[in-house]
Amino acid sequence: MKKTMTLALVLTSLVSGLVSGSALAAQKPVRLASDFTYPPFNYKDASGTPAGFDIEIADALCAEAKLDCEWVSQSWDGLIPSLLSRKSDVIMASMRITDERKQRVLFSDKYYQTPARFVAGSDAGITISEQGLQGKRIGVQLGTIHDRYVTDKFGDVANIRRYNGQDEVYLDLQSGRLDAVFGNSDQLALAFLEKEQGKGFEFVGEAVTDPAYIGEGTALAMRKNDKALAEKFNQAIATIRANGTYDKIAAKYFSFDIYGE
Repeated sequence: MKKTMTLALVLTSLVSGLVSGSALAAQKPVRLASDFTYPPFNYKDASGTPAGFDIEIADALCAEAKLDCEWVSQSWDGLIPSLLSRKSDVIMASMRITDERKQRVLFSDKYYQTPARFVAGSDAGITISEQGLQGKRIGVQLGTIHDRYVTDKFGDVANIRRYNGQDEVYLDLQSGRLDAVFGNSDQLALAFLEKEQGKGFEFVGEAVTDPAYIGEGTALAMRKNDKALAEKFNQAIATIRANGTYDKIAAKYFSFDIYGE
C-alpha cells in the first residue's frame, strides 16, 4: 500500500511539474523582430521606443490573439537567419511574401500590399531602361526584393549600391552620391518625397508589380513548423480588418488604401 501511495505521489509530482513547465512555456513572450530602419512602417522614436505602422498593427494583432509579445532588433539581412536560429519568433518588418522566401519561412496572410518604384532627381533625365541606367548609381536596401530586382534587371549596366538601412539610401541620394533609388512606392513617398529632403526628386518610370519580385503582399514571417502561431495571426488580421481597428491605425499614416487589392 505504501509503495502504491508513494508511486502515486511521484506521478502526481511529475504531472504537476509537466503542467507547470507547459504553463511557463505558454507564458514565454513571442519575440517580434524588426530592423527599425523603415519609417513610417518601423523605426524607433526619440526615446528609442519602436514606432510606426508595422508596430501598431503588431500590437493590435498580439492583443487580439492574446499573445504576450516583445520587440527585438535585427539587421534586415539577418532577420531570416535569426528567426531560423530561434533568436526571434516572428519577423514583423514589412517583409514581402515571395516564392524564394516561402522556401525558408511560413508567412501569415498579408497585412498590406504596394508596388515598387524608382526615384531620381526631377531634372536628372533618367529613363528606366538598360540604356537609361547605363553607368548610373542605384541605391537599394541590402538583401531586399528591391536589391534582387535591380541586380537582375540592371546589374550588368548600372552600379548597384547596397545599404543596411533605407534612411542611408535617402541620405546618399540627397547628397548626390546616388543617381536613383528603388523601393516601395508608399515608403518612398511618405518617408522621402513628401519631406523637405525630397524636394527636387520624383518618381520615374512605371510602378513595378511583377509578383516574381514584388511578391504577393507584405506579411509576418515565422518558422515553418509554427503553423498554430501563424493561424492565430491570420485570425487576428481578419478580425482587426473587420472591426475597424486596422483602418483606424492605417488612417494615422496613409491617405490611401495601404491594404491593396
